Amino acid sequence: MDFPSKLGTLQISSKSEFLNPHLFTSLPSFQFQQKNILKLSLKPRRVSQLVVRSEDTPQNSDFPKYYSKREKKPFPVPIVDLRRRARERLKQSKGKPKKPVPPPKNGLLVKSLIPVAYDVYNARITLINNLKKLLKVVPVHACRFCNEIHVGPVGHPFKSCKGPDASIRKGLHDWITNATVDDIFLPVEAFHLFDRLGRRIPHVERFAIPRIPAVVELCIQAGVDIPEYPTKRRRKPIIRIAKSEFVDADESELPDPEGPKGTVLAEILDSEIVGPCNEEEKILLAEETLRAWEQMGRGAKRLMKMYLVRVCGYCPEIHVGPSGHKAQNCGAFKHQQRNGQHGWQAAVLNDLIPPRYVWHVPDVNGPPLQRELRSFYGQAPAVVEMCVQAGAAVPDECRPTMRLDVGIPSNVREAEMVV
Repeated sequence: MDFPSKLGTLQISSKSEFLNPHLFTSLPSFQFQQKNILKLSLKPRRVSQLVVRSEDTPQNSDFPKYYSKREKKPFPVPIVDLRRRARERLKQSKGKPKKPVPPPKNGLLVKSLIPVAYDVYNARITLINNLKKLLKVVPVHACRFCNEIHVGPVGHPFKSCKGPDASIRKGLHDWITNATVDDIFLPVEAFHLFDRLGRRIPHVERFAIPRIPAVVELCIQAGVDIPEYPTKRRRKPIIRIAKSEFVDADESELPDPEGPKGTVLAEILDSEIVGPCNEEEKILLAEETLRAWEQMGRGAKRLMKMYLVRVCGYCPEIHVGPSGHKAQNCGAFKHQQRNGQHGWQAAVLNDLIPPRYVWHVPDVNGPPLQRELRSFYGQAPAVVEMCVQAGAAVPDECRPTMRLDVGIPSNVREAEMVV
């Protein structure tokens, strides 16, 4: 006799000894249950099994792992591998003369990355300006009680709200259409360093040093000149005295430094924002925004390979520089044991430019998202979802998480969903 179940098919034989009530009569604790065992109903439950297969298309990828506040972020490279590489470098350099320290560790700029830094900075400005224009034509909803957003004409019906009085509303969101650019493109700030090789920022000076977007600080250290945020530019390598001590070389004989090596764009004021007039302009604007998003991420990843970026393993604090600051403002799990100090480790691109994932709407003009079909819907960064709904093509790297290759079968809504 076969019984379909959630984990597979359960086979039970009519001659099985496990259902024989006479085996339990010798036990006094089971004598009172003999009548209930004899009256056991073995009628199979009728369940519609739903199988979605895709042989010609790649398998959908999982969403990025969510780490709870009590978990420490994993290292991009395990500690064991870092120690092994350090031993190999020490073994290979034994008996050989020391090589000169390359830039940017010697205080100079990497000349090949200066144009990349200007491209990243201008791509960020273009992205912000275009997002302000797209907000005029693409509706973006924000929850009144939590920080979740949804891109689409109607907010999603999923019960995922964790704001105040969420239990009274049974987890339902209260959507309002007042989302801003900061809700879509998350701002991540860092301390601005006048000298990236100088002493670490102490705790008492945390309010005296300005904080700017982390991407902007990375571009400034890579060679972008912004008058509002001055920084020290060396034209000769530093002279090391000890492991953590150095002096600047004499630059009095050098000629005057040249001017800026590139042009920078400026943000448009909110009062001067004008949305696209027709459908063609909206599609062109969406494609330009998507190119700026990809260019900023691709360029920032190249800069992070040479200019170190640190992130706290317990909180989202970012520091652009060779070593993290000493400000004791970490309020993550068990920060009392660390006296509020951050646990610095190497950062990845998602720490510097965190993607704000939202639910993907398959058809904007079709029916809204259904709560029962949540497992079939995909997700994408909010910037990508806005551009796709405005008419841009879906990037290849976002197709697996958006679940476009495996569609929703037509008979899913009529089938019985077993959770």
